[in-house]
Amino acid sequence: MKYISTRSGDSAAQPIGFLDAVLAGLAPDGGLYVPETWPTFTPEEIAAFAGRPYAEVAAAVLGKFADGEIEGDVLLEMCQEAYSTFAHAATCPVSQLGPNLFMAELFHGPTLAFKDVAMQLLARLYDHILGQRGRTLTIVCATSGDTGGAAVEAFRGRDNVRICAMFPEGRISEVQRRFMTTVEDANVANLSLQGSFDDCQAILKAMFADGQFATAVDLSAVNSINFARIAAQAVYYFTTAVALGAPHRPVSFAIPTGNFGDAFAAYVAQRMGLPIPRILVATNSNDIMARAFEDGRYARGNVAATQSPAMDIQVASNFERLYFEAVRRDGVETGRAFRGFAETGVIDIPPSALAAMRELFAGASTSEPDTAREMLVTLNETGRLIDPHTAVAVSAVRRAGMDGSTPVIVLSTAHAAKFPEAVSAATGTTPTFPRADRALSTKPERYDRLPADAAVVMDYVRSFAGR
Repeated sequence: MKYISTRSGDSAAQPIGFLDAVLAGLAPDGGLYVPETWPTFTPEEIAAFAGRPYAEVAAAVLGKFADGEIEGDVLLEMCQEAYSTFAHAATCPVSQLGPNLFMAELFHGPTLAFKDVAMQLLARLYDHILGQRGRTLTIVCATSGDTGGAAVEAFRGRDNVRICAMFPEGRISEVQRRFMTTVEDANVANLSLQGSFDDCQAILKAMFADGQFATAVDLSAVNSINFARIAAQAVYYFTTAVALGAPHRPVSFAIPTGNFGDAFAAYVAQRMGLPIPRILVATNSNDIMARAFEDGRYARGNVAATQSPAMDIQVASNFERLYFEAVRRDGVETGRAFRGFAETGVIDIPPSALAAMRELFAGASTSEPDTAREMLVTLNETGRLIDPHTAVAVSAVRRAGMDGSTPVIVLSTAHAAKFPEAVSAATGTTPTFPRADRALSTKPERYDRLPADAAVVMDYVRSFAGR
């Protein structure tokens, strides 16, 4: 299987294989990689996932995308190693919040967030590929909170990778920050940038756009612009839906959304054959995606700081992948639209593309008071503490009027202990850390502060990489 850029036909970017797409992250024309064709499972194959260990399902799903570039037994071993780091035997278990309302617990990994699901596997993919090729890469990661901690934990101490995590100063929780900054391994650097997550993401894209710089430091990315992240996240849609009876009955999902990677992974699972009638994209007041599905205008706004900081994003990079699909894989049109968006901050979605998106997607935004209220309501009704991001999605489901006959799975993307101030303020109950993470607050931190200036950050990364 080959991978093409979402801007294919608009540039000289050539199709590449899975392993090359993993290392590249972003296409050289600024587009994002997607498979030339979507692989599929039969209903019988999906039904056979029931009761199987999570690592086996992951190997089956990733195997469709690797398409023989990694031997099946090697891929299975990677998956088994990756998910042995999770505290729950089911890796991503499902619990019930109410009638036909369920929660996928995606926070049992080493940094208590859903990003661990993909990142633990991605680190092992990098080890495999770089070991074969005798290469060392510099990974730069822009994070709105959880990606950075998961990436640092997954890649710390690895011989063939240096990793630099950039986060917006003062816009992530202390716990999120400490999962990055308390790591002492020499191959890790952390940058606190004086700006928003969108600034961090723009700087990352500028690094890739500077071909000389990217080559000099051997640059790669593990943000959800990397298709391997999307493929790995598609797995838990299969496992959770099958646990509720798929493919014999359809299952909808409600997804707390920032950079749109998790929501696009649901789309990928649907394209692979999983019967998903509705994907509810739940945002906080940074509602670029909710507005896009509602009024057909993808328009950048000012980033507002909220109690769900991982969603404080007004440029959702993975939307380009969905746009490409909705305009019938017209790479020229996609390139035109997103180059224009970089200049103007606006894309008016073509009516036919918007109609195609709305067949599967709906959007809903949740206010700060409603987010806090949902944390309290959920605690009172179920005895469960949920984090603010999960609360955004649960609140969206309650207001969206989704078909009550179809099960809805809310993705719980982080453990409540990652946001103790917000959870305690809303519920009067302070969440406690599981396992050894309770010592996190006493560890010394190590990070550097820089302005959100691409040239300054690139000089820092060049020095870190020794180039």
